[in-house]
Amino acid sequence: MNKPDALREFALLVHERLCAAYGCPIPYFHDLDPLSELVSSMLSHRTTNRSSGQAFRELRRRFVTWDAVRDAPTEQVQEAIAPCTWPEQKAPRIQQVLRDVTARRGELSLDFLAQMPVPEARAWLESLTGVGPKTSAAVLLFSRLRMPALPVDSHHHRVAARLGLLPHGVPVGPAHRLLEALLPPEWDAQQVYDHHEALMLHGQKCCFFRNPACARCPVLDLCPTGQARLNPSPAPPDLFG
Repeated sequence: MNKPDALREFALLVHERLCAAYGCPIPYFHDLDPLSELVSSMLSHRTTNRSSGQAFRELRRRFVTWDAVRDAPTEQVQEAIAPCTWPEQKAPRIQQVLRDVTARRGELSLDFLAQMPVPEARAWLESLTGVGPKTSAAVLLFSRLRMPALPVDSHHHRVAARLGLLPHGVPVGPAHRLLEALLPPEWDAQQVYDHHEALMLHGQKCCFFRNPACARCPVLDLCPTGQARLNPSPAPPDLFG
């Protein structure tokens, strides 16, 4: 078996273990239309789910439509999203994205993305100001579109890096393409969602940024980082060689 195939097999074994640990299939936490999911995802950058959720709900309470958000004075949008981090940056970015969608499509809707292959839909989204791979994947996977695109947040990335699913030092952005390539191409949205959620939950509940709980990790026997922490020894083999 060559190294790429071995890495894919390893990724599937990690997936199976973590899905068993965290109870897959995992229910979707959102049922938003894709444009609403885009705004929600932009609000979530570098902030807690609680704060971004509060900001999103207040935005929807104050403004009846996304057209109203687009056309409102920026200060009013900033006030509405104050619970999230950097509202002074996010307010104008959200309004610019809403203007861009309107200019390109003639309406404020992203429902048309359902008719596009995932790579094309992601490329269209990432051509918008301030939209990167995590946001494009979140829009496609988390919204009602339910398209199999893999988001990678900081927890997911940390777990994947410690397990050796990524080459050393690869940042979150480029990690999207590498980690998605490890998944079976026939997987549907629920399977991709379970994979993301299981790795994310593991990062939140066990594989902490500081002092990971390696002793109770369900994939400790697969994790070179955890084994090295608990049993210091010569460096384990690198799957990327």
